Amino acid sequence: MISLILALAAGIGLDFSFGDPRNRYHPVAWLGRAIGVFVPMLESQNQSAEKAKGVLFALGITVATGLGVYLLTYVSAYLAGALALAVASAVILKLTIAVRGMETHAKAIMRCLESGDLDGARGNLSMIVRRRTDDLSERHVLSATIECISESTVDGITGPIFYYSLFGPAGAAAYRTINTLDSMIGYKDEYFKHIGWMSARLDMVANYVPARLTAFLMIISAKIVGADWMNSLRILQRDHTKTFSPNAGYPMATMAGALRIRLEKIGHYSLGDEQEPASLEKCRAAILIMKLTTVLFAIVISLPIMSLLYFAGWWRLLFGIS
Repeated sequence: MISLILALAAGIGLDFSFGDPRNRYHPVAWLGRAIGVFVPMLESQNQSAEKAKGVLFALGITVATGLGVYLLTYVSAYLAGALALAVASAVILKLTIAVRGMETHAKAIMRCLESGDLDGARGNLSMIVRRRTDDLSERHVLSATIECISESTVDGITGPIFYYSLFGPAGAAAYRTINTLDSMIGYKDEYFKHIGWMSARLDMVANYVPARLTAFLMIISAKIVGADWMNSLRILQRDHTKTFSPNAGYPMATMAGALRIRLEKIGHYSLGDEQEPASLEKCRAAILIMKLTTVLFAIVISLPIMSLLYFAGWWRLLFGIS
């Protein structure tokens, strides 16, 4: 278990320090390209057949990824011991989380806004959100950036860490596969509604617990950094059901309340009250809350889970280590 705990700290530390490799070197980007290759093969004139193919594909690629990573880490431990397991686990976990990556995207948008380049900010924003950005005002660009920071705290950070805590690196990799599937094909439009049905459902189920735990820790983070933690709790309770996703509203409403701003996707939802305007300073505060929530999640959630599983004999069963 010590190996996996050290790997948890090392993986988060690596991501904080170095961020993501370029897409052509990143396994998640490879996974995305593989999904893109298979998607046309799922098409069918028969809706039931198309849905069945989508179900088998989503389950198959998730299981295959998780099993492949498990075998890699198991063989590492078997051949070279606990140190090899720790190194492999740290690298895999680092590749499934994106603290520095989210910060980098957000700061690129912020730099454009600081220099008055609204079109540049819109272009950078379009790389990380599922919406048209070419007609957004500066306020809505700021809102969308903070929304993305909030939601990505779950999708890109605490979700993988949560499943790492339960299943080791294979759990983080399987979760990341589900999240990638949803981001690529989990849509409701005519083309994807059957192909991506299972991908969307898997993502909804996988995020149910992490989203709620993350919202709770965001409130604590807000308290620590001096944001409005009481308003954060109030807006969470009031607005978490306003998003289409049953999970996304939790971190976004919490962040809106903590920063005392309104987060709005035009024509879809409005979270929080505009007690103060969205600003670059609010974006910086959102990044700080994201980082602190990550650390708290590892300490408050992951360590206790991993310790309980150790006493239950789970890690010995998975890896043959104590």
